[in-house]
Amino acid sequence: MVDQPSRRKFPLSLTQMIFVGLGVGLLVGILWPDIAVTLRPLSTIFIRLIKSLIAPLLFSTLVIGIAGHGDIKQVGRLGLKAIIYFEVITTMALVVGLVAVNLVRPGVGVNLHAASAATEVTAKQMTITEVITHTFPQSIVQAAAEGEVLQIVVFTVLFAVGLALISEEKKRRFISFCEIIADTMFKMTGFVMKYAPVAVGAAIAFTVGHSGPQILVNLGVLIVTFYASLGVFFLGVLLPVALIARVPLRRFIAAVKEPAVIAFSTTSSEAAFPKAFANMEAFGIPRRIVAFVLPTGYSFNLDGSTLYLSLASVFVAQASGIELSLGAQLMMMLTLMLTSKGVAGVSRASLIVLAGTLATFGLPLEGIAVLLSVDEILDMGRTATNVIGNCLATVVVAKWEKQMPVEAAPAASP
Repeated sequence: MVDQPSRRKFPLSLTQMIFVGLGVGLLVGILWPDIAVTLRPLSTIFIRLIKSLIAPLLFSTLVIGIAGHGDIKQVGRLGLKAIIYFEVITTMALVVGLVAVNLVRPGVGVNLHAASAATEVTAKQMTITEVITHTFPQSIVQAAAEGEVLQIVVFTVLFAVGLALISEEKKRRFISFCEIIADTMFKMTGFVMKYAPVAVGAAIAFTVGHSGPQILVNLGVLIVTFYASLGVFFLGVLLPVALIARVPLRRFIAAVKEPAVIAFSTTSSEAAFPKAFANMEAFGIPRRIVAFVLPTGYSFNLDGSTLYLSLASVFVAQASGIELSLGAQLMMMLTLMLTSKGVAGVSRASLIVLAGTLATFGLPLEGIAVLLSVDEILDMGRTATNVIGNCLATVVVAKWEKQMPVEAAPAASP
């Protein structure tokens, strides 16, 4: 009798494997702290691999997001209104995250490799004039090699604007090339993430062995702080926007409920996109507005991700024993406001932006592996928020354009 081949070689999903790695790392860190502190190189390998993805991923996704929406000179009123709305709302999301993490201070007491981190941040502190000058790269190759994310973004924005102004044929060819790069980088991210359970286990083992079990309390406080911040953002930002725009809330909630649940359960905005598109059309928004605002929002209006990034970045600084000045935090907020525009709606894509931001401000990248241990729990909330925020943006822009009919079709199909 021929043996039947196993249907599934790996019975556990990546998320489950990460939790297994977390559990093993916790045990090693608590029971054998001397061994645990020697495991740091296993998480360092993961961090180095993630860092290698930052420059090509940011460049390709930003070029697609800026130059891929047609001739910039002809985007016109609709594009301008959408971009203004995106920038205002994502800036508010960053502010909510920064205020929350500074009030609760969930990272205090972790003591995440504080000594070396403090040295790096001290070296990075500059005057306002130096900061402005340093934002502009003298070499994109040097900026990429040194992990200067803001310089990469500035170069890419200028490049994308220039690209948008050349002939359509040449532009489409290069955008297609960037789409290949972006797809390849996300594929690379996918198989680098397969190493994540080992990296998470090693990082948690090292952190618990080095700092003690207090880290578990801090991570719990971080989760509570994040979801409380999302609640504040919904009640303090999105709800007032909906009321000011006179969005019919019951119908809107009915329209976004299903896409939000899909996003929450899959931690992927892209998985929820088809249903969100269909439901926004059924809500009564013209297809031309949905087709422009909703996909553009996936690059420029990731409310949950930007809130998380501001909170996570300062959490790592606090965990490193570093007090960032208000000026440094505002500069970090500006960096996040720009770099988060290149994040696609793919699970854990914000990890790349977080790595770049930490590197730019000299904060220890070991914090990423620690955050990754609870990232699945955080990713569900931020992805659902991204989808809801983009659906609301679509309705608001349609209202702004006076393109919402008085009597619209039912909000969602059964």
